Amino acid sequence: MLAMKKSLVRLAACFILLCTLATAQTGAAPKQEQSVPSIDGGLGPCSVEFAVKNADQTPASDAKIHVHIAYGFLGVRRLDLEVTTNMDGKARFDGLPSNLKKGLLFDATKGNKEGTAFFDPGKACKGQHTLVLAGTAQEPEQQ
Repeated sequence: MLAMKKSLVRLAACFILLCTLATAQTGAAPKQEQSVPSIDGGLGPCSVEFAVKNADQTPASDAKIHVHIAYGFLGVRRLDLEVTTNMDGKARFDGLPSNLKKGLLFDATKGNKEGTAFFDPGKACKGQHTLVLAGTAQEPEQQ
């Protein structure tokens, strides 16, 4: 009985090894898309995905997107969420509330560039936006 269990274990191990080798030897793997960084607010079912681009329409990697959410009675409860974009300039916010009195204003920054986007989860619970970063004016130096 013990010998039979050992042989079944060896057979299963060989099968797993063969499956692994077979998938590894298939031609060159296509370019894998990067996973989209996301953050979950845990406040509801809505979500929004952003594609952040520079002024020349190239993806803005490592841009930070921030949103401030005021909810509850008189907006007493507050939540700040921030996520950084991946190499494709994409990021996602999940778990956004659907019953806000006002929409949400998202701010994106990268270096001295910034951009904003407005999303109203009460009108469309799932959203996709393209956010374009533009340069900011330099503040005059104080003496």
